[in-house]
Amino acid sequence: MGACLESIRAASASFPGAVEIIVVLNRCTDRTEEIAHSFGARTIREDARNLSRIRNAGARAATGEILITIDADSVMTPGTLAAIDRAISSGTTIGGGTLIRPERTSPGIQVTVWLLTLFQWVSRISAGLFWCLREDFLAVGGFNEARVSAEDLDFAWRLKAYGKQVGRPYSMLQGGHIITSCRKFDAYGDWCVLTNPRLMWRLARGGHQRAADAFYYDFRH
Repeated sequence: MGACLESIRAASASFPGAVEIIVVLNRCTDRTEEIAHSFGARTIREDARNLSRIRNAGARAATGEILITIDADSVMTPGTLAAIDRAISSGTTIGGGTLIRPERTSPGIQVTVWLLTLFQWVSRISAGLFWCLREDFLAVGGFNEARVSAEDLDFAWRLKAYGKQVGRPYSMLQGGHIITSCRKFDAYGDWCVLTNPRLMWRLARGGHQRAADAFYYDFRH
């Protein structure tokens, strides 16, 4: 959490006083709230085992015109917010996602990254960190709270479809990316995407609560 908030603070240097940070606390029993307040963030609570509800709670609490989501175990590069501002200000994009790089690598992780890259190339969507105008977020209904996993890909598909409808295509952010934690690989193994096909399939379908609980909500590693 601290590294994520520090990365946001660094990326906010060009926008003094203009960046609002909201941390959604989900059944936290550690120092997360204290750490968040030390960085000047607002905190709200949403204890549901549902990432869509958690993300939507943060979006509802936000007051800015541009919404950006990032997970607590990821960090953004220093130029990320400036790149988002340029893209949104151009008026040519609905928003989108960004390049995701793992904090470490191995053959198994490299295969996962390759599969993710192939998916992004075929589907023309990206995830990791979402950015768009509040009005467009509301127009697509935010994150689908009927889904307990893969809510990010579902949101990306719907934002992309809406962008096509209004003539502003979905984009991969240029000039910024995120570096994400490998703690799931640490827990399940670097080849987990290939060695746990049933779990991955259930997560991808979005409606399997037990799979989501195991992989996200009860994860303590």
